[in-house]
Amino acid sequence: MAAPMSAAEFLASLRAEGLTVVEVGDWRDHNRKGAWGPVHGVMIHHTVTKGTAATVAICRDGHSNLPGPLCHGVIAKDGTVHLVGYGRANHAGLGDGDVLQAVIAERALPADNEANTDGNARFYGFECENLGDGKDPWPEAQLDAIERVAAAICRAHGWGERSVIGHLEWQPGKVDPRGFTMDSMRARIASRLKAGAPAPAKPSTPSAPAKPKLEPFPGAAFFKAGRRSPVIAAMHKRLVAEGCNRYKSTANQDVWGSGDVASYAAWQRKCGYSGTAADGIPGATSWAKLHVPNV
Repeated sequence: MAAPMSAAEFLASLRAEGLTVVEVGDWRDHNRKGAWGPVHGVMIHHTVTKGTAATVAICRDGHSNLPGPLCHGVIAKDGTVHLVGYGRANHAGLGDGDVLQAVIAERALPADNEANTDGNARFYGFECENLGDGKDPWPEAQLDAIERVAAAICRAHGWGERSVIGHLEWQPGKVDPRGFTMDSMRARIASRLKAGAPAPAKPSTPSAPAKPKLEPFPGAAFFKAGRRSPVIAAMHKRLVAEGCNRYKSTANQDVWGSGDVASYAAWQRKCGYSGTAADGIPGATSWAKLHVPNV
């Protein structure tokens, strides 16, 4: 049983392990209400996303079905660790209590066949930028950062490598992380812990919120019936994420039609517009507020 590190101790442990760390906004105080601790281990996930800036934004803010933060840190392809929250985070969900007992005892894990135990209170969580399709590569810089992150936390708490698990080992039906095995990662972590003193810390990138590149407003004339564009597909996803889904079908998401008009009108009303100002045709101001990612 271990009390969670303070945010300052957590940050220091990562830097001491030689990691490049970016502090995103108010990460130290960004968390979910509810239990946090005692902590027993580290959980590794993959994001099913592409692009570091967009991935960090999603993991910090969450989405309509699951509010952020969705982890404590995002490990990018280049090995940079972006801290997005601290305290209770929506990353582990309900998992197998027998697995938790095995983690505490640092012994081989049983099969995860139950979802009866709150993992968000018990595990530090890290999301790793990867599509999770078994084809998206895991660069060595990213694997090294996962190893260092896990070793840093284990070192701080006096844990061994068996205190590190994947989401797929915790919650039935999960497959992440996909693309490497947790046994191979635990072997790397064990070697790093055995080696003793960590590598000298790298300078941390100055604190700054990660801002994804956004699609510029294409003009109201762009939005005409039958227009097909990846910009419309990106807008569709953002409207759904904002709870403004008025689409009757998920087909032809990249074609402008009546469902887009109804959904965008719902977004305009959410922004405070009414009457003819909420006609479902995008304007520059409401478009900027929607944060459509650049395509």
